[in-house]
Amino acid sequence: MAGVKVPLHVVRARQARLAALLQQNQYLPLQTLCATLGVSAATARRDLATLARARVITRTRGGALTDFNQRFPSFRERQFQAHAAKRRLAARARQALQPGMAVFFDAGTTVYAIAEALAARPVPRLTAVTNSLPVAELLARVDGMEVNLVGGQYLVRQSVLFGDAARRGLRLWKFDCAFLGAEGMTAAGLWNSQRDVVLFQRTAAQRARRAVFCLDRSKLGLTAPEFLLPWVKVDRLLTDATAVELCAADIRLQQSQLLAAG
Repeated sequence: MAGVKVPLHVVRARQARLAALLQQNQYLPLQTLCATLGVSAATARRDLATLARARVITRTRGGALTDFNQRFPSFRERQFQAHAAKRRLAARARQALQPGMAVFFDAGTTVYAIAEALAARPVPRLTAVTNSLPVAELLARVDGMEVNLVGGQYLVRQSVLFGDAARRGLRLWKFDCAFLGAEGMTAAGLWNSQRDVVLFQRTAAQRARRAVFCLDRSKLGLTAPEFLLPWVKVDRLLTDATAVELCAADIRLQQSQLLAAG
């Protein structure tokens, strides 16, 4: 029996809703799109193909990325988002640093706020390693601090170095502490935006005695195109999300894994 033909205005309204969902969440797997829109996988794929041809989105395996995410917001564009929360996280992270430590600083804006807190109240004899040009430029002005950049492919909008060479550079170091960011946290674990970012961060975490992932509460419940780590492999989560909020998101952590920021 032939299927019922859906009026064009209904199809367009559904596709507009789909585009809005992807714009809001940046990434959603196909099964989530189907459940949210109440459509079959075949219908969702047709809508995604239509939006992709119109260059509203870019298709990915098993889901979709918005064109916005293809042109991921630059460091400067992201720097002042959730600024107050980032400053609270930074103040808490600063308390964990001790003289003589070797510390890795990731390229995210929350980690940059930690560098700002450190520049305002330096820790003696600290060795800083980073792939972030803004972090390196900031900390290089601090008297008595040794600052090292890992080499790699330069991404100008992000002011960051990534790629195979950057990961090889990380393997030359052992860190007392590594501060890392992510784009989302769910019951499954941590998520980030690009494969190269995830590979780099995993390497940094492996080279650190303690890896601290710094995410404010706005990242609760968000996913991204790449899975970073499950919670059992996360040393510490530094967040301003409350225990109640984490529990509501079905994020279950050991007490030793959680660093709370007031």
